Amino acid sequence: MTGLIIVGIAIASYLLGSFPTGYLLTKWLTGLDIRDQGSGSTGATNVLRTVGKWAAATVLLTDALKGAIALALVYSLAYIPAIAPHIPTAELPWFATLAGLLALVGHSRSVWLQFKGGKSVATGIGILLVMSPVVALSTIAVFALTLAVSRIVSLGSILSAIAVTILMLLLHEPLAYCLFGLLAGSYVIVRHRTNLQRIFNGTEPTIGQKLQAHPESSG
Repeated sequence: MTGLIIVGIAIASYLLGSFPTGYLLTKWLTGLDIRDQGSGSTGATNVLRTVGKWAAATVLLTDALKGAIALALVYSLAYIPAIAPHIPTAELPWFATLAGLLALVGHSRSVWLQFKGGKSVATGIGILLVMSPVVALSTIAVFALTLAVSRIVSLGSILSAIAVTILMLLLHEPLAYCLFGLLAGSYVIVRHRTNLQRIFNGTEPTIGQKLQAHPESSG
């Protein structure tokens, strides 16, 4: 029974993360394939540059909601009489960590988009809001401060990814959550590797600037 629960959580979380919000909304509003625009990412930042702020806000909120729902579904299993006995309270954070990681991978490697997608930042925030609201809000603060100073979205995302693990440890969150912070943060940073290169080269666009060409590896 436990094995079936794990498989079910993994599949459901991946499929939730895979929902291609940015691709569908951009296609609907403009007829464009967001993967061929700007950075090639399906996330809110590229939608902002390609479509506009309201579309970007919709993508941001929906992508965050995907992560939040994935975690909420896991926690709700503990209240289903037929399932609860197979999920000991001590193991619930590990189930949540599995769901969170699969939702992140689903967003950035969507089965509906030939395993392409976004950078997983918004989905990660949604996950953290359910997993640890204090860490989530602190991470958002790091992002907002970095963005206010640098006006570079990717730099805010990278520093926020680093901050997650530190915050998990400082707040003495369960080991599973600390592991999620480390793995998810590392994954987000890897997804931003081309942004890092542009930051070092001084060519990363700030808010309002467009990225004219996108490398294949940018996701």
